[in-house]
Amino acid sequence: MSSKPISPDTFWLSVREINAKLIAKEFDCEALTKAAAERLEKLGPKYNALAHPLTKIAVKRAKEIDKELKRGRTRGPLQGVPYGAKDLLSFGGEPTRWGAKPFENQKFEDHATAILRLDKLGAICVGKLGMVELAGGGGYRFPAASLTGPGLNPWDVTRWSGGSSSGSGSAVAAGLVPYALGSETWGSILTPAAYCGVTGHRPTYGLVSRHGAMALSWTLDKIGPMCRSAADCGIVLQAIAGSDSADPGSAGKSFYYAPQFIRPNTEIRIGFAPQDLDLIVDEEVRKTFTATYEAFRQLGFPMKEVALPEMPYSAAASTIIACEASSIFEELIASGKVDQLADQNQIQGLKASFDYSARDYLKAMRVRALAQEMFRKLFEDVDVLLAPSRINIASKLTDPLDKPAGITREGVTMKNRGLRDLSAAGNLAGLPALSLPCGFVQGMPLGMSIVSRPFQDSLVLTVGARYQEKSDWHKRRPPGTE
Repeated sequence: MSSKPISPDTFWLSVREINAKLIAKEFDCEALTKAAAERLEKLGPKYNALAHPLTKIAVKRAKEIDKELKRGRTRGPLQGVPYGAKDLLSFGGEPTRWGAKPFENQKFEDHATAILRLDKLGAICVGKLGMVELAGGGGYRFPAASLTGPGLNPWDVTRWSGGSSSGSGSAVAAGLVPYALGSETWGSILTPAAYCGVTGHRPTYGLVSRHGAMALSWTLDKIGPMCRSAADCGIVLQAIAGSDSADPGSAGKSFYYAPQFIRPNTEIRIGFAPQDLDLIVDEEVRKTFTATYEAFRQLGFPMKEVALPEMPYSAAASTIIACEASSIFEELIASGKVDQLADQNQIQGLKASFDYSARDYLKAMRVRALAQEMFRKLFEDVDVLLAPSRINIASKLTDPLDKPAGITREGVTMKNRGLRDLSAAGNLAGLPALSLPCGFVQGMPLGMSIVSRPFQDSLVLTVGARYQEKSDWHKRRPPGTE
């Protein structure tokens, strides 16, 4: 086997390209894995991205993959490709801390289903990645709400990488791993993907098993990939999706990424709300998003202005999360160990979650049902929705997250809500979404989201991939990364 040094450029390649080099014996899996693990151990702390290294286990697994490749046994494009996993996913026998001090010594016997499925395809997990403590349950005020410290953005380490999958966003953006697993309950994949300039996919609720993952909200939690491109997201999603009787929320469906079967652009109707941009203060941000709408139009997609009806989407989502989290973390809260968390807002928020009533929860679930029905009607007129993932660049680490960011213009009124509530509404309804880089302002990336009806993940990913075939935003590297 070859033992030639692994170029840092390797970690910026697509998963198919890395796998092809392994198959062609340009380097062996052991050398690749050692290089990836060493890179993550060396540079991960620079961004507070590494929660726990898995170097010895990863190298041992790599040697097994090399034996398979030598015999000509191939398992698909993820075989031998290193990756990282958010630290709310259990890795058997190793620490799974959930980003929180009360759980710093926690271990589980078995792998989470998503990690187990990747392992069966020969993918190699080289490390657990940092996250906001308890995935943000209770609500946090500062990016420092994490056992590993605030997620630092590779484009500017004075700015946040986004939560709660902060380590996953930073690690992929800095080229520490080719892809990572994250989770989303309400924005925790799309936000760090947008802030860090990577491509992140929130799968349809129930498509990927949460077995072995920390629960924050049983009816909202989703596990998904964060990658260099939409095509890579499709490959990873195909690997981790599927029915799992161990997850009561499993939809019992499999997923096959087949972009060749998706209709041509001229037959895919995109709904958007240009008036959403009217409130943005930064002129360059507005220009960037406007140019992105035009880029999709130039690709041949029919564009139609749409709007979500007025509904308390955010209030319903926050109520559901608080009510379910109060049950999930009941022992933590009642025992007083919740006081060990890093963020005072989060501590108080979790304690206050005990004050919600069954009536509050049922009202919120009723809003969810109305939102799902609303989307069913909306998607009769369009196939996907297009909206900014976040309407601002990554915030400074010192800025409180509940401080008005100065991103909206006073005195500007809107005739309707447009798609401004799409994050809360989309999560309530369990819709698939993809955030992809669409430009830069002040040297920081911006992200645009593509959203569709449940189980149209392949459509969302393919629309994103077609945009990325004609753009190179997703290929940009942060300055100073090796």
